[in-house]
Amino acid sequence: MSEEYVPPKVWEWDSESGGKFASINRPIAGPTHDKELQVGKHPLQLYSLATPNGVKVTVMLEELLAAGHTGAEYDAWLINIGEGDQFGSGFVDVNPNSKIPALMDHSTDTPTRVFESGAILLYLAEKFGAFLPSDPVARTETLSWLFWQMGSAPYLGGGFGHFYAYAPEKFEYPINRFSMEVKRQLDVLDRRLGESEYLGGADYSIADMANWAWYGVLAQGKIYEAGEFLQVDSYKNVQRWQKAIADRPAVQRGRMVNRAFGPLEEQLRERHDASDFETRTQDKLEPAENA
Repeated sequence: MSEEYVPPKVWEWDSESGGKFASINRPIAGPTHDKELQVGKHPLQLYSLATPNGVKVTVMLEELLAAGHTGAEYDAWLINIGEGDQFGSGFVDVNPNSKIPALMDHSTDTPTRVFESGAILLYLAEKFGAFLPSDPVARTETLSWLFWQMGSAPYLGGGFGHFYAYAPEKFEYPINRFSMEVKRQLDVLDRRLGESEYLGGADYSIADMANWAWYGVLAQGKIYEAGEFLQVDSYKNVQRWQKAIADRPAVQRGRMVNRAFGPLEEQLRERHDASDFETRTQDKLEPAENA
């Protein structure tokens, strides 16, 4: 840096700062506009986008359906965070933090709202009795790794990702600081996966879904195009684990839901039925829209 930054005595918001996402960042909460959320035919209504946090939940829902839990059928509505959909009044009613994903369960006597991706995974696991061990020791281990991810990912996303990929300028200090921490986290995972097939133990669980959406995809080199920079191929146990999860059909479907970027055949912007994967991906819809 050419000169040292001296913080002012009182911080003031500059709406032009903040890099790529400056237009949707602000220091206050609450809605910016009135907009009701759509509600489909299923009890579970998901409002999301296929970021890593959103993918955690759609993978879980698709895994539940694949395991035969028909009550996990859901409608998934696209929340375009780049356009500020998360600040609509209806969405803020479901998640006062204005972050995706958010879930409404209309099967309960009073509709239940659930926000924070880890809370949604835990809610669904307990609701359907799946992907969370009943044994107290295994359950505790699984929850420890679930909450480890919730606490660690901000260093990967808001820290490393912001300064490496999105900040208006590249600065050596923050990139080095967060690269060190992300590589430490990858080493934590690699050591655990060297002693256990999955993070919670012998069985695939919500801890794996949560961590895979961030660190598994990072290990594929698909987040921030930083695979070579972080030498992700060197984490052999993480690579074994991420490939096994990536091969699961429910994971492949879950990654498509609420996706509004990437190849058109991988984008299922809204999901209302299992058949939508065959009939409503964006490569099939766009020719009709442009006709």
